[in-house]
Amino acid sequence: MTGHVLVLNQDYRALTICSVQRATILILMEKAELVNAEEGRYVRSPSQAYPWPSVVRLRAYVSIPYKRITLTRKNVLRRDRHRCQYCGDRDRLTIDHVMPKSRGGRDTWENLVTACVPCNNRKGSRTPDEARLTLRRKPFRPSYVMFIRDFVGTVDEGWKPYLFLA
Repeated sequence: MTGHVLVLNQDYRALTICSVQRATILILMEKAELVNAEEGRYVRSPSQAYPWPSVVRLRAYVSIPYKRITLTRKNVLRRDRHRCQYCGDRDRLTIDHVMPKSRGGRDTWENLVTACVPCNNRKGSRTPDEARLTLRRKPFRPSYVMFIRDFVGTVDEGWKPYLFLA
């Protein structure tokens, strides 16, 4: 029973991703209801066949404080898809401050980017403009939904309306 299932709160907001086994247990215990199932696939027991869940919704609302993505090296690399934001290289990656710390640059989502060692050394304590480097993409604070999408890799078509990707 390998696979991922999108778990929605009672108000249809994306909460998390769980295994097919966990989603099936939630449905059988009547803690969740099936919203979307994969056609032609079933979870089988000796006496029954249940639809293979793709999206489930919790029956009771779960109050979760605003989910913020923690600013870590790993998450910056993940946001930038493990590519240098100056040249696109994937080797020897580091984290670079767009506005250097020596000039008052802070550790924020909007000021940190992934950079390869050669580009980071070339830039030094200068801004990208001063070093004649251009950012491929402006740094931004990622959303929780973005990390759900990236955790799984490919997004199931049935998930898109709930992840606002339709």
